[in-house]
Amino acid sequence: MGPEESFRNPPSRGVDARWRGFGAGQLARAIHSRAMLACLCLTAAIGAFRPAALATEAIEAARSGLRAVDAGRHVAALADDTFEGREGGSRGGRAAGAYIVESLRTAGLRPVGDEGTYFQRFGALRNILALVPGSDPSVSRELVVVGAHYDHVGYGTAANSYGPTGLIHNGADDNASGVAGLLEIAEAFKSLPTPPRRPVLIAFWDGEEKGLLGSWHFQRARPGALVDIRPVFSLNLDMIGRLRGNRVEVYGARSAAGLRRRLVGANRAGALDLIFDWDIVDDSDHYPFVVSRVPTVMLHTGLHDEYHRPSDDVHLVNLDGLEAVTRLAFDIVAEIADAPEPPPAFRAACRDETNAHRDALEKPLPVDPLAPRGRWGMSTRSDGGDPAAPVVVRVVPGSPVEKAGVVDGDRILAIDEVPLTGQEDMLRRLATAGEVVALRIERRGRMVEIDVRGAGQPAVGDRAGPTR
Repeated sequence: MGPEESFRNPPSRGVDARWRGFGAGQLARAIHSRAMLACLCLTAAIGAFRPAALATEAIEAARSGLRAVDAGRHVAALADDTFEGREGGSRGGRAAGAYIVESLRTAGLRPVGDEGTYFQRFGALRNILALVPGSDPSVSRELVVVGAHYDHVGYGTAANSYGPTGLIHNGADDNASGVAGLLEIAEAFKSLPTPPRRPVLIAFWDGEEKGLLGSWHFQRARPGALVDIRPVFSLNLDMIGRLRGNRVEVYGARSAAGLRRRLVGANRAGALDLIFDWDIVDDSDHYPFVVSRVPTVMLHTGLHDEYHRPSDDVHLVNLDGLEAVTRLAFDIVAEIADAPEPPPAFRAACRDETNAHRDALEKPLPVDPLAPRGRWGMSTRSDGGDPAAPVVVRVVPGSPVEKAGVVDGDRILAIDEVPLTGQEDMLRRLATAGEVVALRIERRGRMVEIDVRGAGQPAVGDRAGPTR
């Protein structure tokens, strides 16, 4: 991930016990020995929403194959000193590219770079592109992209490091973690007995740390094998190796209406807290896709004290967290790639929305103890970015919804297992509901089922009115 003008310093994570004693034998197996990597350097220098058509059993089998230990081997390889910090265009960066290509070739992924290779070259840099062909000819030109940048900052400079410079910056989290997750996702898709309906591009971007160069180049000049295919959705994995408190930051969820609900559905096990950030800034490879009007999401486990420092090393990577985020990414890509309905349309308003707009939308309303409570005791606002998920902004103390556990910030998704179409639909159905209603709500990216026992006769509920 590129440097940010305002660097935050959350508490750093302690050493993951499983990285202690990650011995020479394991490391040698992970990276095929230092001798082989040195050879590569020389060689490189020279040259609860389920997919519609894919069987549930096949998806679950592929998903279960996304294992922390396998991703950990890739992180250990890519963050080894042999690669000298993987600076784009350097000897170490080219060696890292050779390692990725060998992994893709071993997995049997189809190359779609220049002239039948995996590489898309631009100057001294190289994107790496592989394709999982789709199974439905009617949507063969609708491309789903999942990517991660594989370059880092080498030995660091005053422009790209928080110091000390002159030492190898291994970038275990930034972004060996994302590359490791993407390699696992590539193998998972290849293991499916039937591919998803739409083709899936597995993309490793180069030059991200130099200004998102690889993803911008892809937007401007796609290789011949992809020139007639239109990207319809993109997912970016950047720094997914330091999960703390099960907290995953999600960027770009407002780039298509309903995209947030798809992510929540993919988080069906409720293992992760999804923190939705509305800011769209040019700090990673999701940005060129958003500018190009492609619905795009980035997953990120947050900055830390080791960000762009030599101390961002292997032993600090949270392997269980890496596995959980990788599985979430696989689920959302599989769902969109295999969905029977058209892909989500780009929502241009996302470019003008910020976290200040989010805070205004979700700001709770004061409770007037003298005002009528209504039957359920709840007020909501409509969200223009996801109209079918009204946001709770007032819960009256002692009311049925308060007793049932509804809180400010919850989003109402369904009533009695029937999804909402909007706030007006919610008000009509609550006004005529029986004594007990089952609410499906979203809370911090998790699905929650709540039964609410009403009070009194049916009556029209309160609402706060639509808000952007």
